[in-house]
Amino acid sequence: MKKWLIPVIIIAVIVIGLYSWAKNINNTAVTLNENIRESWGNVETAYQRRNDLIGNLVNTVKGAADFEKSTLESVIKARSEATKTVIDPSNITPEQLKEFNQAQSGVSSALSRLLVSVERYPDLKANQNFLKLQDELASTENQILTARTRFNENVKVYNTHVNSFPNKIFAGIFGFSEKAYFEAVAGAEKPVEVKF
Repeated sequence: MKKWLIPVIIIAVIVIGLYSWAKNINNTAVTLNENIRESWGNVETAYQRRNDLIGNLVNTVKGAADFEKSTLESVIKARSEATKTVIDPSNITPEQLKEFNQAQSGVSSALSRLLVSVERYPDLKANQNFLKLQDELASTENQILTARTRFNENVKVYNTHVNSFPNKIFAGIFGFSEKAYFEAVAGAEKPVEVKF
């Protein structure tokens, strides 16, 4: 009777070990996926802050200068386009990130044109509200950079976990797949050209 007990114990230990190992792989992937969702939320929050500031900046510029209507309209339009792009952080694809990045690049370009053209208005440059908004926009751009960097760091840890062998086998079974990195828009290495 004792002869059959030893193989049963060995099989039970192996099954419990495999279960614990698979559970650990799954739970780690869940935790890392939640870190990505949180960091994507921080990216969106930083961009939302910029979008909120743009409205105040446009109103300040409108009130302080007889400003070119087309410049203001391009900033408003770019801001509107940027807020239309929505990404589900649990299913981020390279295509979604590219679309999001292009929309945000349009905002950056329009803002650059606005801030450069403001140079022609000495009264506006001295306006404390405008200067404060300009500083806040610069601060927000730094927050965006930090949030995107942290997002990519979390994606790297997650992708390493789900793509490592043998985790890749279980990750696929549990429905975890590789996430896309936030990448710069094509041509972002060149400075923005502003024309009047």
